[in-house]
Amino acid sequence: MCQYSSKTDGLATDWHMVHLGSRASGGAGMVMAEATAVRPEGRISQWDQGIWSDAHVDALRPITAFISSQGSVPAVQLAHAGRKAAHAAPWIGTGYLGEDGEGWIPVAPSALPYDEKSGMPEELSKEEISDIVSAFTDSAVRSVDAGYRVLELHLAHGYLGCEFLSPLSNRRTDEYGGSLENRAKFSLDIIKSVRGAIPDSVPLFARISATEYVEGGWDIEQSIQLTKWMKDAGVDLVDCSSGGNSPAQQMTAEPNYQVSFAAEIRERTGILTGAVGLITEAEQAEAILVDEQADAIFVGRELLRNPYWPLYAQAHLDGAATGWQDQYIRSTFDGTYKGPIA
Repeated sequence: MCQYSSKTDGLATDWHMVHLGSRASGGAGMVMAEATAVRPEGRISQWDQGIWSDAHVDALRPITAFISSQGSVPAVQLAHAGRKAAHAAPWIGTGYLGEDGEGWIPVAPSALPYDEKSGMPEELSKEEISDIVSAFTDSAVRSVDAGYRVLELHLAHGYLGCEFLSPLSNRRTDEYGGSLENRAKFSLDIIKSVRGAIPDSVPLFARISATEYVEGGWDIEQSIQLTKWMKDAGVDLVDCSSGGNSPAQQMTAEPNYQVSFAAEIRERTGILTGAVGLITEAEQAEAILVDEQADAIFVGRELLRNPYWPLYAQAHLDGAATGWQDQYIRSTFDGTYKGPIA
């Protein structure tokens, strides 16, 4: 969940320490940092976190160390916003910043803006594409150096990887456009390069939009084939989200609305999957795992509301929560939490 709080050159701050650290002490098995830009122009907003220099590594090390000290696994999502870059932080206003002031010209596979309110992106040359693949790889190496033990490549939600995959946003006629195999080349090049640059012991996840809810656009069948290729290239788990690449999308967000994507991709490819999207109740999350619809549960907005949700969920399901930090045990009953999840 982006925090839009890196107000100096994408550097992590005390906010990130407290925000991520509290989720770690709150019982989350893994704490994943926000979409972290591999290049300055790959930021969604002017205040996004980045990891394009060694200075970012120095700022992140204390945070990953604290997450690990709480028994959680520090993870990071590596990203490039593509044509959805250069927008203001949401509480300021989500409009395109433009080239004046704090804005810049976004880049994309094709010169097609996301909508009429977004900036016109510049089409990437093949040399520039290669440079971005290298930027992902360099950022992955820096991430491991910073103490992250899981890496996720953000290829969803209309950001650059997703833009290359979709025929709605990729109108190229070279080897990066046209057929599904060509449209997948950018993402697969990143995966292969990153996998070859990081230790085998570091799991590599990929977040995808399993469908974009637009006729003639990206869909579940293309996601199945992409996942097969990603698995062969070294991805260990697919984080199954959806949408975000077209303002014309037609979708209804309701509890478990994306779980079927995780289940189908898991069944048809044999890869591990993560379920995400309006998962807010303990029994709901548990049922997804018990029914073997997914192998992991990703919780976003619910953990913004309550950083201790995992402990409440454990108490609700098991009758007691064993993971409270020593400093907080006085707030529980007889040293264990036995109250309601609410």
